[in-house]
Amino acid sequence: MSDEKFKEAKARYESAVNKGLEKRPERCKTFSTGGGIPIERLYDPDSAAHRDYTESVGFPGYYPFTRGVQSTMYRGRFWTMRQYAGFSTAEDTNARYRYLLEQGTTGLSVAFDLPTQIGYDTDHPMAAGECGKVGVAIDSLADMEILFDKIALDKVTTSMTINAPAAILLAMYIAVGEKQGIPAEKLGGTIQNDILKEYIARGTYIFPPAPSLRLITDIFDFCGKNVPEWNTISISGYHIREAGSTAVQEVAFTLADGIAYVQAAKDKGLDPNKFGRRLSFFFNAHNGVLEEVAKYRAARRLWAHIMKDRFGVTDPTAQMLRFHTQTAGCTLTAQQPENNVIRVTLQTLAAVLGGTQSLHTNSKDEALALPSEKSVEVALRTQQIVAYESGVTNTVDPLAGSYVVEALTDQIEAGAAEYIKKIDELGGMLAAIEKGYPQKNIQDAAYDYQKSIESGDIVVVGVNKFQTNEDDAAGMKLLRVDSSVGDRQIAKLKKLRETRGDAWKSRLDDVRKAARDEHTNLVPVILDAVRVYATEGEICGVLREEFGEYKENIVL
Repeated sequence: MSDEKFKEAKARYESAVNKGLEKRPERCKTFSTGGGIPIERLYDPDSAAHRDYTESVGFPGYYPFTRGVQSTMYRGRFWTMRQYAGFSTAEDTNARYRYLLEQGTTGLSVAFDLPTQIGYDTDHPMAAGECGKVGVAIDSLADMEILFDKIALDKVTTSMTINAPAAILLAMYIAVGEKQGIPAEKLGGTIQNDILKEYIARGTYIFPPAPSLRLITDIFDFCGKNVPEWNTISISGYHIREAGSTAVQEVAFTLADGIAYVQAAKDKGLDPNKFGRRLSFFFNAHNGVLEEVAKYRAARRLWAHIMKDRFGVTDPTAQMLRFHTQTAGCTLTAQQPENNVIRVTLQTLAAVLGGTQSLHTNSKDEALALPSEKSVEVALRTQQIVAYESGVTNTVDPLAGSYVVEALTDQIEAGAAEYIKKIDELGGMLAAIEKGYPQKNIQDAAYDYQKSIESGDIVVVGVNKFQTNEDDAAGMKLLRVDSSVGDRQIAKLKKLRETRGDAWKSRLDDVRKAARDEHTNLVPVILDAVRVYATEGEICGVLREEFGEYKENIVL
């Protein structure tokens, strides 16, 4: 900036600061974000002097979408308040969904138990002791029918956090819609369907990469023709961040996964101008409000450039990065759990200021147990208060033009682009995963962060500072899943096997034949099997036999 008055004023300020520091030093020698990006004392017009507004910031709803994917954002309607829930049996979770809908949630999000996530029926030995513990147990279409009993699927959108068996659970959802008289083209929602982040950070994989990508692109193809309102994938940085990555790494590895999926679909002959419209993303929200806001803005801009410049996408809708956000489970503390309400509020604010399309807010007791009904209500109310009472929803991208936010947006975008360049040099994300590149970077970041907490450089209130000697969970009514849940679920499954007839056997043969023919789309074949009550475990068992199972490459 060349204005002489500005330069003189800045020089006076810096002189005064230097004198002041002699009397009162700042509380830290260096300041940085949680992800290690240095934070300057002051940001001013010089921090943004190089910026071309229309090219780097622009207007909401227009390329490069830095300021959001809709022109009026929350002035038109709020984000979808989509509370993630699932525990015990389908009956119990259905009751929770109906309670949430009564309390004003505007979308459903299904948490599945661990056996469901890795393709085992409840009566499988590998499922022992895990039924309903971290989500709802879904063995067959019969369970899915109960899960959505008295919930009209044409009146609500549903997100399902399922990956390796995503095609099976999607087929069950479509079949429930059919039984309700709702055609597939009227169904709206999202299936996570993101296997690469499972190899990187989460671990609920089943099959090796090649057949896993086949299943994913089969879903792209099938939904494009039959379920046009369905988001076919939720490319997830959430679990990458939960594993310990920095904000920059979260953006980089998530978008690199996205590049791999787009390339796989293109290689299959699909048009990114079409399937790109139904890609969605899933990000974390941490406590560092400014860094998080900048992260979302940088991710939108970088993805728009990737789709346009790398893949030649010309449809603006297919260039957009639309995303769901969940507040950070890894920031919740068992100590002084009431403090988690404040943490979730900060994270909610960051997600909204960053322009999220849907949001789940964690409950204060989740570091101790599955969330109770009361704590879920408070978590939902947090979103509603930010929406209706904070005022930040009355204008689009309210922090745009902030010197620090624009500078951080640039830095996060540049840092993420460097990681993506390195991944390209390694041969792409699949090759990078095999070499352990993202895993090692996440491990190192997690280690550095934990060291900073233990040294006190990073303060976690109630954990390494401002502790109390009280019983932090005293008086809290925690939700516990009784061990009898597994017995009840197994009894239901046994009854199903005795009464479903024999059609499922030939349908499983069809699944096997389709798995052997890479030119056959597996989704309609799986849908036929689901309709006659073949179980998830039975279908996954066939696919395990045909595709094999993935073995993790351990990185130390």
